[in-house]
Amino acid sequence: QLQLVESGGGLVQPGGSLRLSCTASGFTLDYYTIGWFRQAPGKEREGVSCISRGADSTNYADSVKGRFTISRDNAKNTVYLQMNSLKPEDTAVYYCAAKRGPGCTYTRSFYNYWGQGTQVTVSS
Repeated sequence: QLQLVESGGGLVQPGGSLRLSCTASGFTLDYYTIGWFRQAPGKEREGVSCISRGADSTNYADSVKGRFTISRDNAKNTVYLQMNSLKPEDTAVYYCAAKRGPGCTYTRSFYNYWGQGTQVTVSS
């Protein structure tokens, strides 16, 4: 069964950090571009960050640039999202998704596989 599983979410105070993981089972992430998305209550799902297959290209939404870092460890079949200096507006369910082929994009329909999401809550 092909699936992506996110982990690492939780409750954190403003200014804190979390590291999300996205692990694939049933397929190898090496050949996929990986995107992180998030969806806050009552809002559209939005792209947060993206990393190309070879990790030679990354992209960040303006709202997280300088605070979030995406990386991948193909040996562990896992992609990470390090989130620092978290703000209450970062509160959302975070999803990872895998897209065949090169090129980062936040167009959701281009992604072939999605995880179930992990909740991130930033609150004091």
